[in-house]
Amino acid sequence: MTPSEQDHIIGTAHRMADAARAAILPFFRSTDLGTENKEEGGFDPVTRADREAEKAMRRVLSEHRPDDAILGEEFGSKSGTTGVTWVLDPIDGTRGFISGTPTWGVLIAVANANGPIFGIIDQPYIGERFEGGFGRAGMTGPHGPRDLGTRGQTRLDEAILFTTFPEIGTRSEQTAFQAVAENMRLTRYGTDCYAYALLALGQIDLVIEAGLNAYDIQAPIAVIEAAGGVISDWDGGPAHEGGRVLAAANGSIHAAALDILRSNS
Repeated sequence: MTPSEQDHIIGTAHRMADAARAAILPFFRSTDLGTENKEEGGFDPVTRADREAEKAMRRVLSEHRPDDAILGEEFGSKSGTTGVTWVLDPIDGTRGFISGTPTWGVLIAVANANGPIFGIIDQPYIGERFEGGFGRAGMTGPHGPRDLGTRGQTRLDEAILFTTFPEIGTRSEQTAFQAVAENMRLTRYGTDCYAYALLALGQIDLVIEAGLNAYDIQAPIAVIEAAGGVISDWDGGPAHEGGRVLAAANGSIHAAALDILRSNS
């Protein structure tokens, strides 16, 4: 891919993130969310903001990158002819969104046949945007721009671990997660995609999750790898199709956590 093509993709991604911000923010902490449940027998919410944000991003793509493929959480797949696929999660963390917490985010990934090559994690309410890929690893926010870089911590007993749900995955997956958590200095819950942004920023050391979809993880993969981190599934293989994910600040702490997960799952 040429540098000019990369620049065009980066510019399009930021226009999409801007469009999603504009679509989402009028709904946040309002009483007009139009929340529906997508999961019979459980709770998988979707709001008007989710749908309007994905529509807004798709409109940007139809104008600037009409021949690329799309995989979006709310409106499914669109085929393309360029070998480039945009993987979109308009609001990752809808449960947090409807609760009023600012830990949800807009996920935009650009992928080829081998997985994500560029990604954005955007938190519209705080005004923070994290990007990684094509030689970039940085963020912008209320305090200005900043480079991304993961931590060098290698000892589990001094590490910080995040996940979204305490009841992670299946019973056996919960057991494996707890086996890692027992070794941590600190374990925190409920931050959705913002945990991956904090890992890329050098604030935490590990994120462990299960039951993810491709649109949940491809943007975080691009951002974290650009920042120097490591992401795999719980067997050490590629994670861009989702499932069980281990994200780590560096190879040493990744290997230590992976060993525990393998031994207990």
